[in-house]
Amino acid sequence: MERSIKRAAVLGSGVMGAGIAAHLANVGIPTVMLDIVPRELTKREEKKGLTLEDRAVRNRMASDSKKALLKQKPSPITSKKSLDLIDVGNIEDDIDKLADVDWIVEVVVENLEVKQNVFANIDKYRREGTIVSSNTSGISVEAMAEGRSEDFCKHFLGTHFFNPPRYLKLLEVIPTEATDPQVLAFMKTFGEDVLGKGVVEAKDTPNFIANRIGTYGLLVTVQEMLKGGYSIGEVDSITGPMIGRPKSATFRTLDVVGLDTFIHVANNVHDQVEGNEKDVFKVPSFMQKMYEKGWLGAKSGQGFFLKKKGKDGSTIYELNPQTFEYEDRKKIKTNATEMAKQEKVPSRKLKALVSAEGDKAGDFVWSVLKPVLIYSAELAGEIADDIIAIDQAMKWGFGWDIGPFETWDALDLPKSVERMQREGSEVPEWVLNMLDSGNESFYHTENGNVYYYDKGEYKRQHFNPKEVNLKRLKDEKDVIKKNAGASLIDLGDGVAGLEFHSQGNAIGLDIIKMINDSIEEVNKNYKGLVIGNQGKNFSVGAHLGMMLMSAQDGDFLELDMVVRQFQNTAMTIKYSKKPVVVAPFNMTVGGGAELCLPSASIQASAETYMGLVEFGVGLIPGGGGTKELYLKELRHLPKGVDFDLTKVANDVFEKVAMAKVSTSAEEARENGFLNSRDAISVNADHLLHDAKQNVLALTKAGYQPPKHEKIPVVGDGGYAAMLMGAKSLRFSGYASDHDLKIAEKLAYVLSGGRIKEGTLIDEQTMLDLEREAFLSLISEPLTQQRMQHMLLKGKPLRN
Repeated sequence: MERSIKRAAVLGSGVMGAGIAAHLANVGIPTVMLDIVPRELTKREEKKGLTLEDRAVRNRMASDSKKALLKQKPSPITSKKSLDLIDVGNIEDDIDKLADVDWIVEVVVENLEVKQNVFANIDKYRREGTIVSSNTSGISVEAMAEGRSEDFCKHFLGTHFFNPPRYLKLLEVIPTEATDPQVLAFMKTFGEDVLGKGVVEAKDTPNFIANRIGTYGLLVTVQEMLKGGYSIGEVDSITGPMIGRPKSATFRTLDVVGLDTFIHVANNVHDQVEGNEKDVFKVPSFMQKMYEKGWLGAKSGQGFFLKKKGKDGSTIYELNPQTFEYEDRKKIKTNATEMAKQEKVPSRKLKALVSAEGDKAGDFVWSVLKPVLIYSAELAGEIADDIIAIDQAMKWGFGWDIGPFETWDALDLPKSVERMQREGSEVPEWVLNMLDSGNESFYHTENGNVYYYDKGEYKRQHFNPKEVNLKRLKDEKDVIKKNAGASLIDLGDGVAGLEFHSQGNAIGLDIIKMINDSIEEVNKNYKGLVIGNQGKNFSVGAHLGMMLMSAQDGDFLELDMVVRQFQNTAMTIKYSKKPVVVAPFNMTVGGGAELCLPSASIQASAETYMGLVEFGVGLIPGGGGTKELYLKELRHLPKGVDFDLTKVANDVFEKVAMAKVSTSAEEARENGFLNSRDAISVNADHLLHDAKQNVLALTKAGYQPPKHEKIPVVGDGGYAAMLMGAKSLRFSGYASDHDLKIAEKLAYVLSGGRIKEGTLIDEQTMLDLEREAFLSLISEPLTQQRMQHMLLKGKPLRN
């Protein structure tokens, strides 16, 4: 039967329950969130004269959790509209609603007996065929289903989300012996395609995959720190990006997770394993003491680190585990750390660090990595079916750049095993057998295919066709064209892809040239073009440093030429004979947004933070962004209905002047950057595939470029209205004189100059106004100060 999930229920409205409900709502699934009925009134409820029988009281738990979603940072919701899809209630009065849903997710307290009672109740009310899952982080999934009906057991499995569900990619799916294989297959596909997750099938073992290895690694790090006399700050300085881990490294990660949560996870494994493994999972006494003091991390205001505010801003201090005093944060700087910093690729950074035997930083990292690599190999087959699942779980769940087996390969497997044995460590027999048979890595690439070692042989790794990997594509096929800033790649099916690869994907003349060359090539030989990449961000905008240097040198003819070229390139995108689809993700600001706006369609990742931010550095958009955002808002207005031109201009003026950046693609749509012709990809790994399909759909529909259009502008009256708003902010002390000057320039552009309201002007006229305003502002010393401050400090300067 064709299965789908159109409605869902979440039982439990704590941090995880509410987060899962929010994520379901984010992807458009109406969800009912239920929790227990309170047994006592709050003082506020007593003042209102409410009783324990009032619906508002009985629904309080879920209702308060839903309201709290609006206040959480980072936000669990992609838009305030998501909340409209969450219905709240309680498990006693609303349990019958479970008969109307296709998926029930249990997220109650981590107690087997409680969970079994909840599932017994669910079994009475669910309709046959409804999928039921538990978000447990480590309780046996088999044990939870004991005593349930046959149909329940066939449709039951574990679905372990990582917190926060909106942002963390990993979803561990844990079947039981009774789980219907078709249900398992459906949930894996649903998790990837609809929820946007990286799905890994795990076995029903303590803490599954990521938490088992991740917790082990964190505890090993703490133990090595205590043994070697390192400080908390020193450890974090070398266990973050330097070894391919998140910036939060070790102890900041624990502060974010919460020490109470971490200790619960550690104890869960400790209570279920034996021998040396049990010793590792014993939480150190100083961490137990922190827990007793309530020093849990970010949630309690202090943990391994403490932020104190002073006259010159905030300072972060580190905990001394011996004295329990907070001290100045320390870092490790050695020859090995300096060598590692010179490397660009995470695997090479790691190798440079670890290979420096006798170095304080290198020896510590090796002492932490070695047991984790061995432990991962010991668990292979026990916690997952293959090494791929383990590597992916650690990358998606803990933010590692490379998984444990990829790490071992990066360190040179034969040499690292020889060192381990030399130091007296016991390497799992299957790894030694692999090496003895002449195989020297867990992974290898051959003819563009990736192979992984599994049970005595290499097997081909099968990739989801929706996951376009540009690196693999470039290995398989010749690049069509390339320069220092970008490459044109054949994506297959007659579609070409333009990949940026400059620093930060900042847009310079090399990228501008490649866009023009690519569109020329595509118009001759391809069906259409996708502009996208797989860097950290789509684009941080135009090359600010280069522009500042030219301005400080007084080379305004050069700047005029660059801005003209950028504007012409945006128009080339817009009027290309073949459709150009832009695929933004993460930071897509300034010039990055300006490349999106004129395209035939935008295929945005759900996590796209888009905005025209030039005002923050004393400028206005110069590449046509103001014009295109204004036109996009005009096109969005209902046809045949009178509209207020001044309102549209004011709206665009506010967004540009406030440098508004969306917190999601859905919010970018609400801000006018996306409209009905644009689409959103929930799974970031599918973005380029979806953009390619978008090109093919446009082609099949007989794509024609837009006709050149005249733009109605607000003229003198609109200019005065926009300026009045800016002046009121200046008089109220919310804006500086220079802010007002920038606002005047922006208002002049949006109004079309000092002309009559309703006058129609062509696009080039507005582009000329944009360029003139941009060049005028960049010549201002105060703007140059703002640009320099942004480059040095990474934040705006108010001057």
